[in-house]
Amino acid sequence: MRVVSLVPSLTEAVAVSAPGVLVGATDWCSHPAGLDVARIGGTKNPDVGRVVALAPDLVIANEEENRGPDLAALRAAGLEVLVTEVRDVAQAFRELSRVLRACGGPARPEWLAEAEEAWAAPGPLARRTAVVPVWRRPWMVLGRETFAGDVLARLGVHQLYSGHPERYPRMALEDLLAARPDLVVLPDEPYRFTADDGPEAFPGLPCALLSGRHLTWYGPSLAEAPRVLGGALRAALR
Repeated sequence: MRVVSLVPSLTEAVAVSAPGVLVGATDWCSHPAGLDVARIGGTKNPDVGRVVALAPDLVIANEEENRGPDLAALRAAGLEVLVTEVRDVAQAFRELSRVLRACGGPARPEWLAEAEEAWAAPGPLARRTAVVPVWRRPWMVLGRETFAGDVLARLGVHQLYSGHPERYPRMALEDLLAARPDLVVLPDEPYRFTADDGPEAFPGLPCALLSGRHLTWYGPSLAEAPRVLGGALRAALR
């Protein structure tokens, strides 16, 4: 079996669960450390010719992370492309099993069983409201039906734009401040918010700097995500 992954979280899931089947991954596929496969460009601009040259049996992709024209070009070249859709934690578990089976791995490896158990009772906070920027210049926040929004909801954090008609609406900073959230959640991806880049825009509000891998990736990090994210959220609210 030869697999090319266009999604960092799926890369990690397949590499850990079915060692040896991955032959290509994006430049952004940073886990597991030391992954030795061909690099085929970014999630939004993969080198289609390089993917085709790797002669994979399967390309794994995601409807949000990857562009339709790139996936169409891969199919036109005769490649099989499996496209996942992940809008919440339960769907992530189902899609991970589907991907791993398709790659010749176990449908429910040990880490996935541990993740399902961890999310069965994640120990949520007392309910808090939050705005969750994912980009600045312009400011963009989590809106409706996002995986990260469901992760936060399961931890007791209600993000204030969950009912917005867009999934990642652009917002004016003054509107975010006027929403008067209990908390501002600042992940380190896709925009890399840091202690020096982000919190200064929200004076007087507690800001939680979160690991984007634990907030937005659906893979082995799901097993430890409730503990890692819950700890960071609690620390910000002290």
